[in-house]
Amino acid sequence: MDRRHFLTLAGGAAAAAALAGLASAATPAAALNAAAFHTARRFQPTRFGRIAYIEQGSGPAALFLHGFPLNSFQWRGALPLLAPYRRCVAPDFLGLGYTEVAPGQGMAPQDQVAMLAALLDRLRIGRVDLIANDSGGAVAQLFMVRYPQRVRSLLLTNCDSEPECPPAALAPVIELAKAGTFADQWFQPWLADKALARSARGIGGMCYADPAHPSDEALECYLGPLVSSPQRKAQMHAYAVALERNSLQGISAALKASRVPVRVLWGEADDIFTAASARYFEQAFGNGRGLRRLPGSKLFWPEEQPALLAAEARALWRLA
Repeated sequence: MDRRHFLTLAGGAAAAAALAGLASAATPAAALNAAAFHTARRFQPTRFGRIAYIEQGSGPAALFLHGFPLNSFQWRGALPLLAPYRRCVAPDFLGLGYTEVAPGQGMAPQDQVAMLAALLDRLRIGRVDLIANDSGGAVAQLFMVRYPQRVRSLLLTNCDSEPECPPAALAPVIELAKAGTFADQWFQPWLADKALARSARGIGGMCYADPAHPSDEALECYLGPLVSSPQRKAQMHAYAVALERNSLQGISAALKASRVPVRVLWGEADDIFTAASARYFEQAFGNGRGLRRLPGSKLFWPEEQPALLAAEARALWRLA
């Protein structure tokens, strides 16, 4: 019996519970490794450039928005878990990952919003469930306000809020990016010494709870393209500099007026965004579905805990 027929016969609530039980009992789907990630990558031509993305699954679409300086590889564990329920699309932002940016194209959050709308149009996707982390969370909020008819639900993880956009911890990064030295001073040493990258002085200690993260192949996937040429360094620097302006200034009223269901998952050990943002998000949304605190989890916890993220997404989608 197929899933649709089962739902029809059993009824919404009971069937959803049964399916959740079956899903939890099944063998977990394997995360993509780097080789599979590179093989799966597609490019969609737009006026913003050739947008790199990966896609798994079918049906209603879910759009995954990564953090900085990551790319769609961040979602390699979550996509296989959610592909049975959604057409999962994970693009690389302008200036990050493997997206090939058009000459003269801006990298600001508002530019990313417009790019995403164009990408969805090209993919013939009308509405999406958004899942976002870090700077991708700011883009998600802007997208929801600008295109409310295109968003079924929003699952936010640690990210910018209007009072904390950008977070104070990002100030040194922005200054180095302005000087054009961020990639050489931070990313190049981390690629050369991956133990350093995972130390307290690297992206691992700053943004991950597990000292084994990020893996060697994740570091290569994330940072390799950003230092691959002077042009790519300049684009990444432009992305970082564009974060200096508070792109969420004045958004609170629109978030409060929105009827889009929003769930927030917050890693409490985050060293980048403060607890003040978590408190803000508890009251920020007109159709908020609660904030779950994750003790011991840092900024990029969705990469470390894809099963938790996927379970929360499925629960939210049943509400949306």
